[in-house]
Amino acid sequence: MSDPQVLNTLRRKRDAINEAIKLYEDKLAQARRDLANVSATIRLFEVGDEPLQFPVYMDIGRLFRPREIGKLCHTALALESPLDTRELALRVMRAKGMDESDKVLRSSVAHRVVQALSMQLKRGQIASPCKRDGVRLWGNLNDHQKC
Repeated sequence: MSDPQVLNTLRRKRDAINEAIKLYEDKLAQARRDLANVSATIRLFEVGDEPLQFPVYMDIGRLFRPREIGKLCHTALALESPLDTRELALRVMRAKGMDESDKVLRSSVAHRVVQALSMQLKRGQIASPCKRDGVRLWGNLNDHQKC
């Protein structure tokens, strides 16, 4: 026995509404992306006279001499070992007289610390026993500390 005409009509209507909802969700997602782009552009043009209001992005590679980050990290680890990547980045910034409250700069320095110490880890010049709070822990080779 076939379905009554009412059921066929309702199913077609249900499918049409589902398709309309899908289209509206796609349009909504596109509208959210457009809103985010417009908001970011507005922030660019709302920058005031203060230069600190707009963060400066720079290549920090030129701020350090070759192998200087590794040497600064070794010095910090000699004084207080083990330290995690965030703590080492702060020690490096403090040694260079950088602004420790600048999150963008701190993140860039932390990335460079990981690069420098990862190469030393491969060469067997430094130890990295584990991670602490999702951040790699670094120590001297003679520190046989477990996590």
